[in-house]
Amino acid sequence: MSDYLFPPSPPASVAVAGSTQRFPVRRIYCAGQNYVAHALEMGGDPSKQELFFFDKPADAVVADGARLPMPPATDHLSPEIELAVAIGEGGSGSAIAKETALAHVFGYAAAFDLTRRDMQARLKKMGVAYDLAKAFDRSCPVGAIRPAAEIGHPRKGRIWLAVNGEVRQDSNIDDLIYDVPTIIAGLSAMVELKPGDLILTGTPAGVSRVVKGDRVEGGIEGVGTVTITVL
Repeated sequence: MSDYLFPPSPPASVAVAGSTQRFPVRRIYCAGQNYVAHALEMGGDPSKQELFFFDKPADAVVADGARLPMPPATDHLSPEIELAVAIGEGGSGSAIAKETALAHVFGYAAAFDLTRRDMQARLKKMGVAYDLAKAFDRSCPVGAIRPAAEIGHPRKGRIWLAVNGEVRQDSNIDDLIYDVPTIIAGLSAMVELKPGDLILTGTPAGVSRVVKGDRVEGGIEGVGTVTITVL
């Protein structure tokens, strides 16, 4: 007899490139305003930008190629292309040093942080948390994870997003304000990182609105791509 009142939801997971095994997702953390130009377009001051994070639920993950319904409660859905870091080794309950942070990385993927931009702006103006502008159903499409054992730890490479073939975001991951080791070390000082955690590292400038029927593609040089269609 089951100890549960009803069957638990199946675990969220992401494909691993070249493997039949999948990466089980435990938690999703997202670094905010981590490119200079994007911080500026969002009204921030990059010279004073502190490293901060928000969360998405694990089951916000959807597969590359997904056809996604337009989410409710928004007239301005905005996809943001990001380098995702997949944690394969935890921190044993203590903060991870920046110098050893990359040893905890299993691999990397291209991902979208879908945002209800109008809701985010409204909640910011109210001075309250904007969780539901970021952490909603199907808000984190993720491409296949490329293991670091195969591709290394990318420090530079083009990052881009196109809507119906029109490039809207175009930058390089070496423009990150806080690099991957710094992000891992900073986050691990606040929460215990464990295998299965995904960390989205921020998006470059050029975030914009998409509408029903749009095909959104994004990619990171040397890492991979991710594609969705909005229904």
